[in-house]
Amino acid sequence: MFQKILFGALCIIGFPMSTYSAQSSPLVVVDIAPLHSLVSQVMHGVGKPDLLIPAEASPHQYSLLPSQMKALSNSTLVFWMSDGLTPWLEKALDNVASSAQKIEMLELATTMTLEFREGATFESHDDHGEDHHEEASDEKSHNDEHDHHGKDPHAWLDPLNANVWIDIIRDALTTQDPANADTYKKNAEQAIAVMDDLMKTTQQSISDLGKLDFIVFHDAYQYFEKRFGISAAGAISLGDAEDPSPARVEEIRDTVKKLGIRCVFTEPQYNPGLVNSVFEGTNISSVTVMDPLGASITEGKNHYAALIREMVNSLMKCKQSVSQP
Repeated sequence: MFQKILFGALCIIGFPMSTYSAQSSPLVVVDIAPLHSLVSQVMHGVGKPDLLIPAEASPHQYSLLPSQMKALSNSTLVFWMSDGLTPWLEKALDNVASSAQKIEMLELATTMTLEFREGATFESHDDHGEDHHEEASDEKSHNDEHDHHGKDPHAWLDPLNANVWIDIIRDALTTQDPANADTYKKNAEQAIAVMDDLMKTTQQSISDLGKLDFIVFHDAYQYFEKRFGISAAGAISLGDAEDPSPARVEEIRDTVKKLGIRCVFTEPQYNPGLVNSVFEGTNISSVTVMDPLGASITEGKNHYAALIREMVNSLMKCKQSVSQP
């Protein structure tokens, strides 16, 4: 009887007994939706991380809302890709989330990284059996508007990196919240199993496509390309999504004509009008969305796998369109 009275009193004064675990878990903030998905998988059943940048927005240029600044100020743990992806975010992390532990994924020793590709067009890769994470060629296009050095920050598009990060996420959460270590461990094991299966099915689907020539909107996909043995012929914009120079546009148009390319990918984060203007008067017959962030996918633990599958679906649509007479 006493226990019932005590429970009733606690309910009356509003003490949230059932949510204590979630409240005492780390207050986690993540910059982009695919990384947020990985963190959500490991935190499942304990708490939910906050997402800073919605997937429909470009992380290269974004202004934080007051609610997002508040989430940062309250955070105890922040996972973010790199200043190469979000050059504006580092200052906010230093000023607003100064007391939080901050983990920059691209700077982890276990993250496999690639240098930015130079030039508007890329060499064809026939080394599918080789190590997919050798450094990109140093060849540069003399027509490009400027050199573009440094690490390509789009490393989440290699699921093998995602696998590595799951362990990093687990360890960071366990350090801050040892009471839930068993849950983090179990969730991480399940997430890695899902990732392993995702890599196998994706590799099979890409292999079934055969040779495919296409142009992407901006150079965000080389991690995916090198992991699964497929290669874009070129990109309209640089890896940081800057507007292309006239010389770069002309180089892309020449490549389209030379290779007979009929498929180009747009991205929902950017104006598709640029794609239409670049390829006006060419033989491009398929303008399809391929999204490196997953703007149309619900955020959360299932987002990452759905993102990779949608990219494969986009390539399949391209293949189908160019196979039509």
